[in-house]
Amino acid sequence: MSSTAMAGGLGLLLFLAVTAPFCFGANVTYDHRALVIDGKRRVLVSGSIHYPRSTPDMWRDLIQKSKDGGLDVIETYVFWNLHEPVRGQYDFEGRKDLVKFVKLVKEAGLLVHLRIGPYVCAEWNYGGFPLWLHFIPGIVLRTDNEPFKAEMKRFTAKIVDMMKQENLYASQGGPIILSQIENEYGNIDSAYGNSAKTYINWAAAMATSLDTGVPWVMCQQSDAPNPIINTCNGFYCDQFTPNSNNKPKMWTENWSGWFSSFGDPLPYRPVEDLAFSVARFYQLGGTFQNYYMYHGGTNFGRSTGGPFITTSYDYDAPIDEYGLLRQPKWGHLKDVHKAIKLCEEAMVATDPKTTSLGSNLEATVYKTGSGKCAAFLANVGTQSDATVKFNGNSYNLPAWSVSILPDCKNVVLNTAKINSVSTITKFVRQPSKDDTTATDAFVSGWSWINEPVGISSESAFTKPGLLEQINTTADQSDYLWYSLSIEMKGDEPFLEDGSQTVLHVDSLGHVLYAFINGKLAGSGKGGSSNSKVSIDVPISLQPGKNKIDLLSLTVGLANYGAFFDMRGAGVTGPVQLKSSKNGSTIDLSSQQWTYQTTFDAPSGSSPLALDFTGLGKGQAWINGQSIGRYWPTNVAGNSGCTGSCNYRGSYSSSKCLKNCGKPSQQLYHVPRSWLNPSGNILVLFEEMGGNPTQLSFATRETQSICSRISESHPLPVDMWTSDDETRKTAGPTLSLACPLANQVISQIKFSSFGTPRGTCGSFSHGRCSSKMAHSVVEKACIGSRSCSIGVSVSTFGDPCAGITKSLAVEASCT
Repeated sequence: MSSTAMAGGLGLLLFLAVTAPFCFGANVTYDHRALVIDGKRRVLVSGSIHYPRSTPDMWRDLIQKSKDGGLDVIETYVFWNLHEPVRGQYDFEGRKDLVKFVKLVKEAGLLVHLRIGPYVCAEWNYGGFPLWLHFIPGIVLRTDNEPFKAEMKRFTAKIVDMMKQENLYASQGGPIILSQIENEYGNIDSAYGNSAKTYINWAAAMATSLDTGVPWVMCQQSDAPNPIINTCNGFYCDQFTPNSNNKPKMWTENWSGWFSSFGDPLPYRPVEDLAFSVARFYQLGGTFQNYYMYHGGTNFGRSTGGPFITTSYDYDAPIDEYGLLRQPKWGHLKDVHKAIKLCEEAMVATDPKTTSLGSNLEATVYKTGSGKCAAFLANVGTQSDATVKFNGNSYNLPAWSVSILPDCKNVVLNTAKINSVSTITKFVRQPSKDDTTATDAFVSGWSWINEPVGISSESAFTKPGLLEQINTTADQSDYLWYSLSIEMKGDEPFLEDGSQTVLHVDSLGHVLYAFINGKLAGSGKGGSSNSKVSIDVPISLQPGKNKIDLLSLTVGLANYGAFFDMRGAGVTGPVQLKSSKNGSTIDLSSQQWTYQTTFDAPSGSSPLALDFTGLGKGQAWINGQSIGRYWPTNVAGNSGCTGSCNYRGSYSSSKCLKNCGKPSQQLYHVPRSWLNPSGNILVLFEEMGGNPTQLSFATRETQSICSRISESHPLPVDMWTSDDETRKTAGPTLSLACPLANQVISQIKFSSFGTPRGTCGSFSHGRCSSKMAHSVVEKACIGSRSCSIGVSVSTFGDPCAGITKSLAVEASCT
């Protein structure tokens, strides 16, 4: 912005930076502008953390980092199949301790949005429904069906009663200000016909009858009946409007990235685009926005859905899978939240007024009769930066960005200009105590078990024909053996010299292994877009008895879509033998197959990762705790990834991809709280015969911290709380800070003031660079945990007059 604009309005009143503390024991209502807490409209920033995707030892730190990042609210689903694995038998212990999680949020001074559902989607196995629902006579899920409604009401009431007993609703002095019933039903309700509308009306009435004292919401439900608030989910929700003028504009899922699937590259979302979506939402009247996810975490055990969702649920979230800050995403969003809160008093007092400043250029103003004013200037074009006139001043707007002006004059933040530090992290292999030279020393104190091929249990049973897997196993295991013995006579065409026999198998998925006479003959796998498997395996049969063993595997049950609960799995046939010599075929589908449904699993009750290089696919337990499914041999395709991603323009889950040609997941989170100082036991069920001696631990370490700030950057947001004189003399500032409290900046790897090129880890000097830069930065930063340097020619001299210059720095911490 122009120098005249900078000088004209630096007397911003300090009380704009102060937000009222949350008072528990509040009356929560809503009107057309916002949620109303104790009679006061609030602008709220929320983030999703799912309690079972981390450990109780991690919860307090995750919640504090969320508060430090500027969140007001923590949002979580409630996972029905986790809490009621057997009908009428409940489990709220350990990672399932919902009450403890909510109480920790309250202790931190934050609020809670409890999304009971009880259908959650969430890339969670069976969408969060317990599989025993499937076996209730006459039941149809998520529609106007009496058996289902009875079970849904019973569980919903159970959770509400638990919260009430602990006084956790805001009306009781607790932190819960919102609850959600159902979830994204409007996306698929047309498939359920007329029953969908009666079901939604019933669900709304059922929820409100539970008398929580706080509002209920339904996301993606445009016909949500009063008083239920319909809310938006998506990458962008600025154009969303609620279905009533009496309801506020709320965004329950702003997707901070995307989930990852075995066999696919890893999606990520640039922070400039995420910040743009947030600012646009608040610009156009939004007052409640939630990041899905703020911390994604880990799909421990067999909790993944999909199918084919990875064990990691990192989601490119501001707090990564291991509980560490993802920079610059966390820091830049923190600045966005501060900037939004500087506008809160004007925003909640009035409705926004938007005018055009040119093609793809908008100004939105919140102005009250008492003189309070906040403005948002947006360039929604994807190609060109623009200079606009607003209130008599000039402002530069990069493409696909929003500038926030808390006083309608001065820019506190532009979403495309990042002041936050960036970090480069890496995983470093950590040897065990006795490991000095050999990798096999790591596993010398560990144990692993192997299971035999085929039926090995007295629990096996025989049935004619091929059974669908989910109905057979009730999802108590990923695995189902289909075994058959066939007799081959000497004159069979399948045994003639020169005849090639092919075993053909069709399966609904998700993975299939075929063994002939105890030896692996072939295999096949589905994928996230099509889970079905069809294989044609050349085999050799022998005269007399032959054994065919088919091992079918699920990789998480479906969690989304109309009637997702009716999708099957397993070998449904046909299973055929085909002779290449004379074309004869034997259909084995209707013969007497023997089945076995379970394998023995072990009993028992800063984060690390296990590197599963050398293993194939299976499941792993450490000291009785399930790490989850591992599959490092499932490699992403070679296409679709780019070295960098242009944040300008609408984001989709396939726009920004990395990790092509590499395992979709090689490292698997092992919470430190699961480990003993010594004597740990690792149990593997390995399907492909990998080598456990190649296993190793790795720790997440910060390799570099970086920042790049230009002369055109706004002041750091924190400067708005400084005194007038300090702000008048301040300008753009580069700040660095080591991630851990006991670290100091030990080396300046790169520094350049002028026209530096590249990104963190690959900075290089441009055509001009100040000779003073390195010494100035070293003097300011070496030996300190954090440092700040003014980005100006008065600090570094002017190596190239007449152009806007930048300061780029890469440092390391020890």
